[in-house]
Amino acid sequence: MAYNAHLGKVGIWAGALRTDDAERRPQVEEAAVELEELGYGTLWIGGSPSPDMAHQLLAATSRATVGTSILSIWQHAAPEVAARHAQLTDEYGGRFLLGLGVSHPEAQTGHTLDHPLADRPYSAMRSYLDVLDNAARPVPATGRALAALGPKMLRLAAERSLGALPYLVTTQHTSEARDILGADPVLAPELKVVLQRPGADRAEAYATARGYLSFYLGLANYRNSLLRLGFAESDFEDGGSERLVDAVYAIGDAEAVRARVDEFFAAGADHVALQVVTPNVGTELPREEWRTLADAMPLNG
Repeated sequence: MAYNAHLGKVGIWAGALRTDDAERRPQVEEAAVELEELGYGTLWIGGSPSPDMAHQLLAATSRATVGTSILSIWQHAAPEVAARHAQLTDEYGGRFLLGLGVSHPEAQTGHTLDHPLADRPYSAMRSYLDVLDNAARPVPATGRALAALGPKMLRLAAERSLGALPYLVTTQHTSEARDILGADPVLAPELKVVLQRPGADRAEAYATARGYLSFYLGLANYRNSLLRLGFAESDFEDGGSERLVDAVYAIGDAEAVRARVDEFFAAGADHVALQVVTPNVGTELPREEWRTLADAMPLNG
């Protein structure tokens, strides 16, 4: 495996770190500073954040890597992204990691549908990388990573980027992805977490997990990925079967979450991006949960 010291072993993935709200920005920056102080190696901004949103967190912190997870190639023009990457590199060295993805057919609207490669996401990604390579200030392969699920995109990630950032995956997928990537590329899967206190209602935790998972089960790319891993259509009903929830989540106390993280490391992950899921996921900054998890994780310190 290719452990990357800039990423650390464990990071935090959060859509709530993505903001263009001036009033909310100080809260996000304060949370980013605390995450860095806790020792998390990378702060992953969920959704399709712009490089400017990454700049906010880079400016607030001093050591942590900040990654987009992921920037949709349909929403951000490659020449502009390359230029902004160069500016961020000049300001912050190698702390910015450009995570790129092709998003989902269900999310394609307007100008995206008019793109000549709209129905060929793999070719579209190759073309996007070509533009980044040929920019006035090229984005180096080590400065970008791909949100790869299937074999073709994983191979492309290995050939033309730092590695892969798979989302909504299992340890089985991690093992198979490592075989496809080979030993050197970075493999940094996302893992959803519902953190429980002692004596908490297990059924409530599963309800929280399913409430969030149900959205993703409506997206064909994720369903197809899970079908390749041996799940059935019946596993996608009612927010996900218990077998599916257990495979894509870590549910329990901090030690239980650590055990799941270690399973991903054993399967071939270099880095695990933890996404804490609460009833208010996406808008809430779950700082108490991040602190609790930090005590159990192999962090930078």
